[in-house]
Amino acid sequence: MRRIAIPAIALVILAFGCEKRTETQTTTDSTGTVQSQTTTVSATVPTVDTAATAAAAQDAKDAARDAAHATGTAMETAGKEIQKRTEPPKKKPH
Repeated sequence: MRRIAIPAIALVILAFGCEKRTETQTTTDSTGTVQSQTTTVSATVPTVDTAATAAAAQDAKDAARDAAHATGTAMETAGKEIQKRTEPPKKKPH
């Protein structure tokens, strides 16, 4: 679910974050000739969905916590196994 949600949110942000405008520049030279130049400008205006950003940050925290827990559990299991295999043999009572 998380793998689908993050790219979908990014796509929505990109779709609604674009702006297109037209600029006209008029100049007059020394002979009095007037020239106009029209330019279309496309700009991407970043919009931030704070709710989606907060949800993504929480998902990242949860994933990091899960990974740390799994790593700790694996290390503990490995440590117990190493201790089992390296214990000196117990002496038999006489």
